Amino acid sequence: MDDITELRRLPSPAPKPQSLAFDGTRLWMGSIATRRIYSIDPATWSAHDEVEAPGNPWGIAVVGDELRVVCGEGEDDHRFVRRYIPGHGFKSEGSFACPDDTGSQLGWDGDRLYLSQWYNQRILSLDEHGHVGSIVDVPHGICGQVVVEGRFYLVTTDDESTGEYWLTRVDARGATPRCDDLARIPFDARALAFDGERFWTNHREADQIVAFARPGA
Repeated sequence: MDDITELRRLPSPAPKPQSLAFDGTRLWMGSIATRRIYSIDPATWSAHDEVEAPGNPWGIAVVGDELRVVCGEGEDDHRFVRRYIPGHGFKSEGSFACPDDTGSQLGWDGDRLYLSQWYNQRILSLDEHGHVGSIVDVPHGICGQVVVEGRFYLVTTDDESTGEYWLTRVDARGATPRCDDLARIPFDARALAFDGERFWTNHREADQIVAFARPGA
């Protein structure tokens, strides 16, 4: 298995970049050092729309013109999905507690929101109230997620202390989900976004954001 092909490696506008999403124009990044989210222009690499989150922003997904953000709140890091409207801030309406009080990464397929549970190694589909629908089991722990062309692309690992990470594709459209590890990621990656041509992830401990080529493209 080959390593991913890095295309860009850029300094994060804030330390400990944890979450990422792409809205068609901008990257949205959440930092667990500042507990804030930022929008980034990929062309100029300038940050805008900085806002404080209700907790540590573990995961972000773009949902239409809005964002959904997994926030770890309070001393016990209780997990909630919070609704954020750019230019208007976080809203209580449309927010809910994560099932099982766990979950980190988010994905959106244009219809349903998907929450990954790292240590349970599964993806939950959620309705607008946070009720669980389908469940997809995967062979690794999940530390990044995005939906591309109806399939899940994940950053995965079996043990975060070993430094072994993969880009994993999961096709759950059939009766039995198909899981394929496509490439190695040679650093401790967090989050996954797709801009239509390339993937983006965070090298959190290096305070960097990395773009890499879509395997097979």
